Amino acid sequence: YDVAVIAVALDQISDDTMDAISVATLGDSTKLQIGEPAIAIGNALGYGQSVTTGVISALDREVTVQTDSTYGFGNSQTVTSKLIQTDAAINPGNSGGALLNMKGELIGINEAKTQSTPDGGSVDNIGFAIPIDKAESSLKELMNLPTREKVDSSEASYLGISGETVTSDVTE
Repeated sequence: YDVAVIAVALDQISDDTMDAISVATLGDSTKLQIGEPAIAIGNALGYGQSVTTGVISALDREVTVQTDSTYGFGNSQTVTSKLIQTDAAINPGNSGGALLNMKGELIGINEAKTQSTPDGGSVDNIGFAIPIDKAESSLKELMNLPTREKVDSSEASYLGISGETVTSDVTE
C-alpha cells in the first residue's frame, strides 16, 4: 500500500494550530458492512478542505492499476490491491485523505477513483480507500523510524505530481 508519514517539528506549529488539531481515533475496517455510511475528507481538486458523504459500496474490492514509468520507477508495473469501495466522492486531491465512519473513526485512507468501465463507459463516484487495518502496521513502522530533517537526493521520495501547461484544447 502506498502510504507515507510526514514529521513536523512541534516548535514549527503555531499554538492556534496545536489547539485545533487532535489525534485521529482508528476504527476497525474489518467490521465494515456494505451500505454503512462513510465520510471522505481531502483537498478535492486543490480547492481546500472538502468533505463528502456516501456509503461503503464493497469490501476487499480488487483494484488493479498500472504505475507510470515517467516518475523514475523504471518500467511501469501492474499493482493489485484489495480496497474499500465507496460512493463518497473521491476526486484528485483527496488521495491520502481520511475515510471515516459515522463515529468519526478513521477506517481508510483515500487512494483512488475510477472514471470509466473497462469498455470505456463513464462512471461517477466509484472511489477506493486503503483499509486502515491493512495500512496500520506500515504506518506504525514508518512513525517509529528516526526522523530525518534532510535526506540525500539519492534517498529522496517524491509526491508524484507535476505541473503542466493547460492548452486551449484541454480547456474545451
